[in-house]
Amino acid sequence: MTLDPKIEELRRRKAQARMGGGPERIERQHKAGKLTARERIELLLDDGSFQELDVLVEHNETNFGMASNRIPGDGVVTGYGTIDGRLVYVFAQDFTVFGGSLGRAHANKICKILDLAMQNGAPVIGLQDSGGARIQEGVVSLGGYADIFLRNTLASGVIPQISAIMGPSAGGAVYSPAITDFIFMVKNTSYMYVTGPDVVKTVTHEEVTHEELGGAMVHSSKSGVAHFAAENEPHCLEMIRTLLSYIPQNNMEDPPYQTPLDDPLRMEEALDSIVPDNPNKPYDMKEVIRLIVDDGVFFEVQEHFAQNIIIGFARFNGRSVGIVANQPAVLAGVLDIDASVKAARFVRFCDAFNIPIVTLVDVPGFLPGVAQEHGGIIRHGAKLLYAYAEATVPKVTVITRKAYGGAYDVMSSKHLRGDINYAWPSAEIAVMGPQGAVNIIFRRELAEAEDPEKRREELVAEYRERFANPYVAAARGYIDDVIEPHQTRPKIISALEMLRNKRVKNPPKKHGNIPL
Repeated sequence: MTLDPKIEELRRRKAQARMGGGPERIERQHKAGKLTARERIELLLDDGSFQELDVLVEHNETNFGMASNRIPGDGVVTGYGTIDGRLVYVFAQDFTVFGGSLGRAHANKICKILDLAMQNGAPVIGLQDSGGARIQEGVVSLGGYADIFLRNTLASGVIPQISAIMGPSAGGAVYSPAITDFIFMVKNTSYMYVTGPDVVKTVTHEEVTHEELGGAMVHSSKSGVAHFAAENEPHCLEMIRTLLSYIPQNNMEDPPYQTPLDDPLRMEEALDSIVPDNPNKPYDMKEVIRLIVDDGVFFEVQEHFAQNIIIGFARFNGRSVGIVANQPAVLAGVLDIDASVKAARFVRFCDAFNIPIVTLVDVPGFLPGVAQEHGGIIRHGAKLLYAYAEATVPKVTVITRKAYGGAYDVMSSKHLRGDINYAWPSAEIAVMGPQGAVNIIFRRELAEAEDPEKRREELVAEYRERFANPYVAAARGYIDDVIEPHQTRPKIISALEMLRNKRVKNPPKKHGNIPL
């Protein structure tokens, strides 16, 4: 049977689009340790679910010999499909076509996907692999970026937006990912920066490699720009699928529920001895998290950045929660600039998408010092304060040990509308630590004492017994209950179940003015 010429022509055009920049460039992509745009989409989405849109789109630029250089798809593959049966929209830049550079037609395809995602209330995932603006199209290309930025901004807090940097992302291209909720990078094959190594060398005379300037580990550990650093591209795409299992389709829905296999009444005797008797001795808060969440599974976010605070997703009795926890094993769990910003953004994400927040507190205060003050710890610390105060989702707090000074207030205290606030018997809730308090309150007495050190020890012991405990706060109702540590999991689950229908609204306003 002879094939209809029109169908034959259609198949030819689509086959050409599927080949991208051709076999040689695809081979070059593979040799660089990178998958093609379509291979990435196939790994990311459920088998056979991808429906491509705009496969035949071409640019209409005529300058610089572009009139005779048109490839269907124009360097980006766009469409929709499912992940675990849930609708998602996706665009994947194709580095084999014009280096994945963004021109007008390329931008229009991405804008269409963002518009569809907003209209249909589903997450959008951008797989970035681009040389940046298409120079041949000049300001038209820059306009295309701005059109995308606008949509990213309007979609913020409405649908989840996820960016995976799968190759280069430079110049204006970095700002679309920066607006999105989560950024994934791949070790050794992806990098982001506003200006590349050549420009840096010209302007500042610094010699730096792509990896040193903007590689996955740089942005995951130093700048905090990236939330995840994957070992390779399949690992990256699998992590995106995992992340989506914790978050809802949009801001009007609840997060996905998974039938729990873990006993909601499970007690953990190990928690009763996890906090050392010596208040200056560290312990690992991640172990506390593992012992209380469903099946010990914790999906950490920004693991390598500001490690004195821990953020991530877990489940309690099958329901997704966001966890924020001080980490006494790093800088004693102190709040500094990076930790405050890291946690604040995570709290705001959870609040935007109806994800309850569980906060585990062991914080000696804000980090003192000239560098922190000059760096704006007041402004940055206020971001975390603002985020918790603004959040209307269920908030359950457990103070495991220290909660001193303003840091007590900031870490989801009752005063910032914490719904249920628990403390372990080991909790120390006070304006400051016993040593500092005694040095201030009893300065004159210590100066006049025959044996100042002995007297200081006595006064510290008295202060610790009187104030460095949870009972003063509990007497005021600032702590709802002092619980035995092994009860923590069932207590949190009970509180979250009780709060499931919580309804709180902030005062009507266009938006607040968070201290950026």
